[in-house]
Formats: sequence, structure tokens, C-alpha cells
Amino acid sequence: MTVQHIDRVGFAQQWQQWHAEHERKLADPHGFLAITSLNWLSAKPARFSDAPGTWSSTDAGVTVQLAEGEQLVIDGSAVHGSYSFGVIGERDSVFAAFGDAVVEVAKRGGYDIVRPRHPDHPLRVNFAGVPAYDPDPRWVAAGRYIPFESARDVTVGAAVEGLRHVYESPGQLEFTLAGGTFRLTAFNGKQPGSVLALFTDATSGVATYAANRSLQVDAPGGQGQVTIDFNRAVNLPCAYTDLATCPLPPVENRLPVAIEAGEKIPFERL
Repeated sequence: MTVQHIDRVGFAQQWQQWHAEHERKLADPHGFLAITSLNWLSAKPARFSDAPGTWSSTDAGVTVQLAEGEQLVIDGSAVHGSYSFGVIGERDSVFAAFGDAVVEVAKRGGYDIVRPRHPDHPLRVNFAGVPAYDPDPRWVAAGRYIPFESARDVTVGAAVEGLRHVYESPGQLEFTLAGGTFRLTAFNGKQPGSVLALFTDATSGVATYAANRSLQVDAPGGQGQVTIDFNRAVNLPCAYTDLATCPLPPVENRLPVAIEAGEKIPFERL
């Protein structure tokens, strides 16, 4: 189907529905906008003003020591005293509730972290949506997925200085857009078989967030065909808060053209 044959009204309506749902998830009471601190754990026990307990991390995993009168609720059960979360996998998170807040216990870039999330955090309470370009079918590209013979580990930088992330890349996305042919290194997506690409372009730091944007692509068809819709390019959490550890795009994903589609610089950064 060519751009000329796309139902522009229906296309815009579908995008509006998708983006409204994306904003709703972003504003979740315990989402990234609710994070109040980012704390890096070590063997030395430490307390944080926005979460109960004294926290530490060793080779055996993350441990919290709750004082008298303190508790966390984990998987529906209240815990008191000393509790071990064990070894948490890279990019995994465990959530423990206290009152109307939660604390995220996670591992990022090989380090254990604690991130409390409070629904009344001003960043979340004052959230007014995400500015974006008007949806336009000309930013939808028919492309192909080119798998590697075997998946490759790709090391990328992070929004946190000095941190590195390692992601498995199963292949690349090739497409033609704005008069050029490009390839993006792809990582595994949220849904089975899907992939995602982190990228920047000539709008980055001008109209769109400077560090990165993310684009989900549905599982390829039988011949590797994919649809790459840049209208659905979204900001990562680091676009809104300095308390995120988002990955940066690999060098080859820095597009030299202006992709005037998808989400723009958040109001919070203007």
C-alpha cells in the first residue's frame, strides 16, 4: 500500500488512540514520572528518605533491614525485619509496596539500584501529555528485517555517565526514507518476535529529545518484511527525568536525516 492509498483520517485516528494510551501508561501512579530518587547500592547499608528500610547489596543480592514499625508488601505479603531479594537479573525489577508508594529494586548496567516511586511526585502530578508531530503517512516505511547468523551482544552508553548497557541484537532493519536507504541495529522487542530500535536523527536536540528515541516494530513477515512507522517513535524515560538509566543508540543508529515524526522534546525539558 502506498502513501497515496492510506486513509489519512483513519490513520490519524488510530495514531491518536495509540498515543493517548501511551500517555496514560506514562502517567501511571507508579510509573517513571513517579520516581523520587535513584540510589546505587553497595555493601555499606544505607537509608533513603523516600523509602523504608536500610539497604545493601553484595554478591548474594539485595537485602533490606526494616526497622520496628516498618514494613514492605511483596507479592501481596507483608514482610518485616530482614528481607533478601536475592540476586536480581540485569534489566529485571522487583516492586515492593509501602502505603500508596512502591520501591523498585533493580539491576542496571551490572549495579543494584533502589528507586522509590510516589504517586504525588510533582513530575507526575503536573504531567500534561507529550508533544508530538502530527501523524503523517509519509513517515511510514516498508522495510525488511535482516537477521544475523547468530545474535550479537551490543554495548551502548547510558543516560547516566559512565554506565554501559549490553543488549542482544538479533539483526538489522533496512528501509528507504527521505531519499536514502538506511539500516538500524535492532534489539529484541516487548512482544515475541518483535524488535525495537533506538535512534537519533537530525531533529535530535532541536525539536526532539537529544539523547534517543525508541521505535517498536512488529514481528517480521515470512519474507522478512516489516512496517516501520516513525509516527510511533517515543521518548525514553530519561527524556522526562534524570533518575532513569536509559540506553543510548549505537553509533550506526544515528540517522543523518530529519525524522519529523513521533514524539518531541517533553514539556518538562523545554
